[in-house]
Amino acid sequence: MSRPHPLLAGAAGRCPNCGEGRLFEGFLAVAPRCDACGYDLAKADSGDGPAVFVILIAGFVVAFAALFTEVAYSPPVWVHLVLWLPATLVLCLGLLRPLKGLLLAAQFMNKASEARRDD
Repeated sequence: MSRPHPLLAGAAGRCPNCGEGRLFEGFLAVAPRCDACGYDLAKADSGDGPAVFVILIAGFVVAFAALFTEVAYSPPVWVHLVLWLPATLVLCLGLLRPLKGLLLAAQFMNKASEARRDD
């Protein structure tokens, strides 16, 4: 059996080591160990990286769409609120988990670890 690509497994919320076990216990809580292969996932920490990428990606998409809508149609402000607040929420929540999985898988691929003082 061939090993899965870690980035694809991470984006799907699967263990980057085997591609079978769950990477997350809840919505964003990383599981302590992989159910399938026993790989220690507790040492993985993505920090603020996923949130930064979500802000940049969702912010660009929503800001561009809102500006395009404003220039093309000039709707009242309430239309912008009705359209873009839910779109922002859906995009942010939809992107957060896959991006966190990608960053955790990138750590696995590159064998990243915490920096120490003697490094």
